[in-house]
Amino acid sequence: MSRFQRTLPAYILLLIAAGLILSGCTPSPEQQATGTATSETATAAVWTKTATATITDTSTFTLTFTSTYTPTETFTPTITFTPTKTATNTKTFTPTFDFPKVTVNVNMAACLYGPAKAYLWQYDLALGDTGVVWGRAANSNWLYVKMDRWPGPCWLSPAVVTVDGNVNRLLIQPVRLPITNALYHAPTGVKAERNGNTVSISWDQVAMTVDDDRGYFLDVWVCQKGHLVWVPTALPDQYHLSAAFTDERGCGQLSWAKLYTVEKHGYTSPVDVPWPPFPPTPTPLPTLTPSDTFTPSDTPVPSDTPIPPTATT
Repeated sequence: MSRFQRTLPAYILLLIAAGLILSGCTPSPEQQATGTATSETATAAVWTKTATATITDTSTFTLTFTSTYTPTETFTPTITFTPTKTATNTKTFTPTFDFPKVTVNVNMAACLYGPAKAYLWQYDLALGDTGVVWGRAANSNWLYVKMDRWPGPCWLSPAVVTVDGNVNRLLIQPVRLPITNALYHAPTGVKAERNGNTVSISWDQVAMTVDDDRGYFLDVWVCQKGHLVWVPTALPDQYHLSAAFTDERGCGQLSWAKLYTVEKHGYTSPVDVPWPPFPPTPTPLPTLTPSDTFTPSDTPVPSDTPIPPTATT
């Protein structure tokens, strides 16, 4: 039901009440008669005109409809949060790498500071010692191992152990030498001379005590048969002051060498060897082949041969 329909009965009642009020304001018959008699007495000579009071309802009732905005009920949706399913990390089994195992198969062996016999001794090994292979050498088949009864890793030859596992899957390990310069220094006066394919290296003596003396170590790379070859070389004591190596032509890389002083605690910092290059190859001279018609200039010209004219000035 609209607002107008609800207020219509009230408006009708107001109209009826207004009508009743207006009818009550009209003079009664007695009052009208009295007024007439008085008028006649005052104007006894002539009855000209009688004024009759007429009540005219001048009030106008205007029904005005006022439009009042009544907001309608608006639906406001409510947002309900619906949790989504959260992915739950599932544990994925990642297999761990099983490092190859080694067992010493000789009565006595040595584990060294580098992957060749020229390096210092680090640990002694006995028959039945076990360990784990951590890596392999870049330039030899030696193994970088951690033996169970020794605190640190070292290098050993595969010839003295039985290997259980695939060592080819292991990473190449660099050589980590124990460098110590506290007691001794690197060799001085280092020079190298070439005689054809032979390079001779020499240096001055580094004086060491008999107990500390472990000689010298040369880390050498030379060209042989078209390949750069690693030739690690150890000199047994401080009195061996030279070494010779075969170095040939034909490699794309230059040969080089480093020289260390070695004492029982480790190695001094190395010194570079000034490697001598090959002399330039001489350019062969062209071979002169004499012509069959060659005639020496002092040979008389035959009389029947025309002599070319001599130019005159």
